[in-house]
Amino acid sequence: MKKKFICKIVIDMIMTVLLLLLMARQLTGDFAHEWIGTAMLILWIVHHILNRNWYAHLFKGKYTPVRILQTVTNFAVLLSLFGLTVSGIILSREVFASLPISGGIALARPLHVLSALWGFVLMALHLGLHWNMILGMVRKATGPVVSKPLRILLHIAAALVAGYGLYAFLKNQFLSYLFLTSSLLFLYALLQTRNSISLPPAARTPFFLRYSLGVQPMASRNSFVK
Repeated sequence: MKKKFICKIVIDMIMTVLLLLLMARQLTGDFAHEWIGTAMLILWIVHHILNRNWYAHLFKGKYTPVRILQTVTNFAVLLSLFGLTVSGIILSREVFASLPISGGIALARPLHVLSALWGFVLMALHLGLHWNMILGMVRKATGPVVSKPLRILLHIAAALVAGYGLYAFLKNQFLSYLFLTSSLLFLYALLQTRNSISLPPAARTPFFLRYSLGVQPMASRNSFVK
């Protein structure tokens, strides 16, 4: 494989891990959260530079339903990350604390939470839309799965993860937050702004895992081993 292609894959893998860590602010704390977010922003810029040809071919070729979905998803991710970046800089107390920014926190906090939720879902969808390509690279590196029992086991594992992901997505009422039908989103944002809410340590890891797996059905759209 070409070095540029390998570089793309490595960056995407790192970004996926960082995304999960960013959604675990209650585990990592504010200091690490800001630096991880900054690293994510840098890698996001590098990701777009490495994939700049996508923009060059934006108005070329035929738009199939899948390509339309991919394009809409990509721009939606771009929009959510823009919201995260702007609100994150306003809310920063560590990395960008020296910038002469005053005010806007009341708006920045709900914007940051909403952009994070949508960005999390959209990035999972983005990953799912490229899952066949990822599986192809894994097969190329490791070889096809020959053992029939292992293939069946992988199918079952993927089904269980996707099934629990759907359960977690519904259990946590993710849609109510995404479409602003839950007032708890703004209450949470207000309390976070005042630093008066925190999950107890025993609840932090289960909370993070439930939300991480809550978007797994979208990331697992093509994850069943062929």
